[in-house]
Amino acid sequence: MADYKMPDINCVIIAGNLIKDPSFRKTTSDVPVANFTIASNRKFKDSSGRIKEDVCFIGIVAWYKLAESCKENLHRGSAVLVEGELQSRSFANEDGTTRTWVEIKARRIQFLNRREHGAESDVHSHADSVEDDEQHHPAPEDDQEHAHFTYRSFILNKP
Repeated sequence: MADYKMPDINCVIIAGNLIKDPSFRKTTSDVPVANFTIASNRKFKDSSGRIKEDVCFIGIVAWYKLAESCKENLHRGSAVLVEGELQSRSFANEDGTTRTWVEIKARRIQFLNRREHGAESDVHSHADSVEDDEQHHPAPEDDQEHAHFTYRSFILNKP
């Protein structure tokens, strides 16, 4: 029987709105990083045929120039389309329990809001798209120390 190999595909595309302003910092090696959470709605029919809506909260991390662009352009309520990959991280908390969380490492973020320019009254579409030109660089090792503070709401117990 032939051996089949699962393709190495890890791609996520999701749209949503920021639930609060993004946090921005630089790692000890001076690499910019932005973290934020989006709320993404999902509509579905329940067993009785009624349309229901569910909200999923997703953590996003952006690095390098993409992080700086998020700092400049995003705030609570901003609408975004995020393309990236899922990544998980683990750490031991204060009582020694191993915790794991999943987030999206952004490769591209499209800003979907409209914005005003200066004192002008006309509003221009702000569907700017920013890509991570450093996407082939792994997240710096010194980011591990900060992880459990940023993603507290996305922590899952590890079996």
